[in-house]
Amino acid sequence: MTKGQVLQIRVTDAEKLGFQASADLAGIPLSSWVRERLRQAAIRDLETTGQSAPFVELLPLRTNI
Repeated sequence: MTKGQVLQIRVTDAEKLGFQASADLAGIPLSSWVRERLRQAAIRDLETTGQSAPFVELLPLRTNI
């Protein structure tokens, strides 16, 4: 997957400190931490309305009969 788009947001100093501390605890860069949290929120919100996230690949179910 090639990431070609940029998403800019404005946050307070306190928010950025908190986000960075959480990313540090997770051992990942801040941008990765934010991206993963946004993906999780989008999946949750979309699934509550019966929609699927366009960035989640659906896997076919295999049945063993």
